[in-house]
Amino acid sequence: MWQESNNYLYRKFQFADFSEAFAFMVRVAIEAEKMNHHPRWTNVWNTVEIWLNTHDAGDVVTEKDHTLAQKIDALL
Repeated sequence: MWQESNNYLYRKFQFADFSEAFAFMVRVAIEAEKMNHHPRWTNVWNTVEIWLNTHDAGDVVTEKDHTLAQKIDALL
Protein backbone atom coordinates (compact mmCIF):
# COMPACT_ATOMS: atom_id res chain seq x y z
CA MET A 1 0.00 0.00 0.00
CA TRP A 2 1.04 3.56 -0.65
CA GLN A 3 2.01 5.59 2.41
CA GLU A 4 2.03 9.37 2.55
CA SER A 5 4.85 10.81 4.63
CA ASN A 6 7.28 13.75 4.45
CA ASN A 7 5.60 15.19 1.33
CA TYR A 8 5.90 11.93 -0.61
CA LEU A 9 3.71 9.01 -1.57
CA TYR A 10 5.88 5.93 -1.04
CA ARG A 11 5.56 2.27 -1.87
CA LYS A 12 7.95 -0.67 -1.91
CA PHE A 13 7.46 -3.45 -4.48
CA GLN A 14 9.12 -6.87 -4.44
CA PHE A 15 9.32 -9.27 -7.35
CA ALA A 16 10.63 -12.77 -7.98
CA ASP A 17 13.89 -11.53 -9.49
CA PHE A 18 15.70 -8.62 -11.12
CA SER A 19 14.15 -9.19 -14.55
CA GLU A 20 10.61 -8.90 -13.17
CA ALA A 21 11.54 -5.78 -11.20
CA PHE A 22 13.13 -4.16 -14.22
CA ALA A 23 10.19 -5.04 -16.49
CA PHE A 24 7.88 -3.38 -13.95
CA MET A 25 10.07 -0.26 -14.00
CA VAL A 26 9.81 -0.11 -17.79
CA ARG A 27 6.00 -0.27 -17.59
CA VAL A 28 5.99 2.45 -14.92
CA ALA A 29 8.30 4.60 -17.04
CA ILE A 30 5.88 4.44 -19.98
CA GLU A 31 2.95 5.57 -17.82
CA ALA A 32 5.03 8.28 -16.13
CA GLU A 33 6.18 9.62 -19.49
CA LYS A 34 2.59 9.79 -20.75
CA MET A 35 1.74 11.94 -17.73
CA ASN A 36 5.01 13.90 -17.87
CA HIS A 37 5.29 13.02 -14.19
CA HIS A 38 8.46 11.18 -13.26
CA PRO A 39 9.05 9.32 -9.99
CA ARG A 40 12.02 9.17 -7.72
CA TRP A 41 12.85 5.49 -7.48
CA THR A 42 15.47 2.89 -6.67
CA ASN A 43 16.00 -0.68 -7.74
CA VAL A 44 18.12 -3.26 -5.97
CA TRP A 45 17.81 -6.77 -7.38
CA ASN A 46 14.13 -7.70 -6.92
CA THR A 47 13.02 -4.60 -5.02
CA VAL A 48 11.70 -1.33 -6.47
CA GLU A 49 10.97 1.61 -4.20
CA ILE A 50 9.02 4.60 -5.52
CA TRP A 51 8.52 8.08 -4.06
CA LEU A 52 6.02 10.43 -5.72
CA ASN A 53 5.51 14.14 -5.29
CA THR A 54 4.87 17.06 -7.61
CA HIS A 55 7.86 19.31 -8.18
CA ASP A 56 5.81 22.06 -9.88
CA ALA A 57 3.60 22.32 -6.78
CA GLY A 58 6.51 22.80 -4.40
CA ASP A 59 7.44 19.16 -3.84
CA VAL A 60 4.21 18.12 -2.16
CA VAL A 61 1.76 15.29 -2.84
CA THR A 62 -0.99 16.27 -5.27
CA GLU A 63 -3.79 14.58 -7.16
CA LYS A 64 -1.29 13.98 -9.97
CA ASP A 65 0.71 11.74 -7.62
CA HIS A 66 -2.37 9.81 -6.54
CA THR A 67 -3.32 9.33 -10.20
CA LEU A 68 0.12 7.97 -11.08
CA ALA A 69 0.05 5.72 -8.01
CA GLN A 70 -3.25 4.24 -9.21
CA LYS A 71 -1.77 3.66 -12.68
CA ILE A 72 1.28 1.99 -11.12
CA ASP A 73 -0.93 -0.30 -9.01
CA ALA A 74 -2.83 -1.30 -12.14
CA LEU A 75 0.44 -2.58 -13.66
CA LEU A 76 0.85 -5.28 -11.02
